[in-house]
Order: sequence, then structure tokens, then C-alpha cells
Amino acid sequence: MEARVLACMQITDAGALTAAELVARLRVSPAAISHAVAFLEQHGMLRRELIPGERRERYLVDDDIWLRNLVASVQMQNALSDMTRRGVEILGPGTPAGARFEQSAEFVAIVGAALRQAMEQWQVRLAERSAERE
Repeated sequence: MEARVLACMQITDAGALTAAELVARLRVSPAAISHAVAFLEQHGMLRRELIPGERRERYLVDDDIWLRNLVASVQMQNALSDMTRRGVEILGPGTPAGARFEQSAEFVAIVGAALRQAMEQWQVRLAERSAERE
């Protein structure tokens, strides 16, 4: 359901829909939309805003959706790396469990570095596009 909501949001010209519009377009229950929106919002893939002069909200995706998601992934990778390194300290690198934690920590560090590099490349690409438009 989350993928369907995100795809529906992405294909709208405005990149914004209300819950009622999502229900109508996807032909699902309001509860299904509510759960999907909560998940996507928690992961930084969409945001809510009040419609001016109304009590309703609309959900939005924007150009920074993937960058925000990647930032959240990098933060998660950093926290995971810290936890696995702490596991090595507690268990000792000479124990089988400590060795597994050490291998995990190394892998997570490589993934985190790759994510940071991708983020930097994207920011460079965005700057280049912006300069081309000017």
C-alpha cells in the first residue's frame, strides 16, 4: 500500500493529494491510506500540510524526497555502526560473536560511506542543474 500511495503521489502534476483523493484514486479504505501515509511520513518520503482555510490536510512529495530518505538511511547506518562496534567491545574481537559483530560493523561502515558518497554526488548534480538553468 505504501508503494501504491507513493506512486500515486509521484504521478500527480502537483505532487499533492488529500486522503479523500487517495482513497478515490486507489479504491481503498481511509484506514489503509492513513497507515500508508504514516509509514511514508515516518520515513521522510512525504509530508503533510494543512490546506489554507480548511481543516483538511494534503500530503506532498517534492524533489527532495529521495535525498531526505537517504539522509535518514545514513543516520540509521551510523547508529547501527556505533552499536555493532560497541558489541565488539563488549564481546571481545576474539570471540565468535565478537568477530561476527566486527564483520557486521565493517560492512555497515562501507554501506554508510557509499550512501554518503551517493548523497554528495546527488548534491553536485543538483548544483550543476541549477547552474545550467541560470
